[in-house]
Amino acid sequence: MKNISKLILASLALMIFFSACNKTDNLTKVDALPVYQLGVSPVLTSSLATVAPALADTGNAVISFSWTNPKYSNDSATTKYILEVDSTGKNFANKQSKTVFGVLSTTLTGRELNGMLLNLGFKLGVSQSVDVRLISSYNNNNERYTSNVLKIMATPFADPAILVTANAAVTVTLPNAALPSNTFSWGAAFKGYAGAVTYTLQYDSSGKNFGSLQEMPVGASLYALTLTQGQMNQTALDENVPGGNVGKIEYRIKAVTALGAISYSNVVSVTITTYVPILRVYLPGSYQASTGNGTNWEPSNAPELIRDLRPGVFNKMYYIYIFLPANTEFKITVGRSWDVNYGGSGGTLVQNSPTNLSVTAAGFYRISVNISTLQYNITTGRMGFVGGATGAGWDPPSVFPNYALGNSATNLFVGLTTFTTGGWKLIDNNAWDNGSQTVSETRSYGSNGGSGSTMGVNGPNFPDITTAGRYRVIWDGRDVDNIKYEMSPGTEMRVVGNGLTGVPDWDPASSPQMTYSGNGVWTITVALDANEEIKFLAGNAWGAFDYEDNSGQSQGVGTPRKIQWGGGPNFKTPTTAGTYTITLNENLQTVTIN
Repeated sequence: MKNISKLILASLALMIFFSACNKTDNLTKVDALPVYQLGVSPVLTSSLATVAPALADTGNAVISFSWTNPKYSNDSATTKYILEVDSTGKNFANKQSKTVFGVLSTTLTGRELNGMLLNLGFKLGVSQSVDVRLISSYNNNNERYTSNVLKIMATPFADPAILVTANAAVTVTLPNAALPSNTFSWGAAFKGYAGAVTYTLQYDSSGKNFGSLQEMPVGASLYALTLTQGQMNQTALDENVPGGNVGKIEYRIKAVTALGAISYSNVVSVTITTYVPILRVYLPGSYQASTGNGTNWEPSNAPELIRDLRPGVFNKMYYIYIFLPANTEFKITVGRSWDVNYGGSGGTLVQNSPTNLSVTAAGFYRISVNISTLQYNITTGRMGFVGGATGAGWDPPSVFPNYALGNSATNLFVGLTTFTTGGWKLIDNNAWDNGSQTVSETRSYGSNGGSGSTMGVNGPNFPDITTAGRYRVIWDGRDVDNIKYEMSPGTEMRVVGNGLTGVPDWDPASSPQMTYSGNGVWTITVALDANEEIKFLAGNAWGAFDYEDNSGQSQGVGTPRKIQWGGGPNFKTPTTAGTYTITLNENLQTVTIN
């Protein structure tokens, strides 16, 4: 019995020894991985079955959710819960979610829920069904369990921008039209919405409740818009505040999500002291297509009339020098639309008249209109030299036809004359202006500046010529905002090209000179090669004034061909080589090869 007891004691001692060795052998010990017990699916409940938050609820909890413990064996503070929301029946393919840890409930504020509904594409103010479920898991996303699915009726609300105006009142002026006037700024609309939101500034007269609103696009994800004085003035004019008056305009921001939800900001008012803007007048008619002026009866591409800038007729009197074919009909529009248009007869304009203005004979015309007095005048379009430095002297009846410029194009004249000293002007009639400022009055033009300067109607004399001689003058109104003149020596005209028999190709210095016979006419008899090219150069080197073809490169003999000096193709020589007489007529703007 004693031996058995000793054996048991020895065995116990040996076990204790080996056990002690294992506890202190840190080099060979391997800790076992923790073993978690499986949890259970949580059960989700909601405080409401129907929820319809309002803008005032943006920061308030509008619905709460709670769920049962999934009974994981970890520290419950680390358990992860994902609340998922999607349109009913979509199987959570486009889910919106909120994640919390270690709690068994959560809430959604009005703005949180609204953002989810907007991202799902729900319509504002319309109750629609959503599916809600909960996903539980360990913090590392293992052991995911899905709860039951709740169906809840939810209604999204408009979450508009808050609009602020930098100024409650502005005074705008025409000279400062390009300067900044007022800045509108706003915060983001539809907070919580993940897509792009596009903003538009809307405006209307005060008290109209945006019943006749106008819009100014801003763009996506932009939160400020600065308008110039001209733009602020235009918003008032658009809402029927006349120029030179004071009016109050209301503004708001329209916000549109990429999914089509729309909200409108608060309304801000600005009192605007307006000015009379520059009005622009156009000439749509039956002549446009055949004369290279766009599409018939289309204001958007019709020629613009020149504004008479004199104080008494500013923004009232307009005129144009233009070629019109026979039996042309036309109207006057203010702006490039038919919104404000004039027809009429007998010199009287009538707004929105069914009667078109017209000419029966083809020709170059001056058309003058006064949209304030509702008068019009159609007369011959011409321009001539007058003054002590010219052959006509200061006697307008002596100007035409011997001292006329040629009609080159719409609002464009080119002519030659011999100048001495004594001052001079350009004039479009054979009588002086009588001071009436009516549509039928004569317009003379002058400037204190040299070549390239802006001209004024009935302005000062042009500067005296320092060296007497023949000069070429261009009256240029192609830029209706800046009518100007150009002046250069008109002492010679050469024929250059590769179509001159025995003359070096395209060499101005060795090219033959034409003979000037007066009244803008040059002639030369010269041998030409067949089917080659020539042009006309007013000097012995490139860079001088020159004429190109405006006839479609006709090779006709004995028929005048139209010329142009604003750039174009070269003239073609006849199809048969030989000796020809060339006549260049700058007054008629033609060249003829005989």
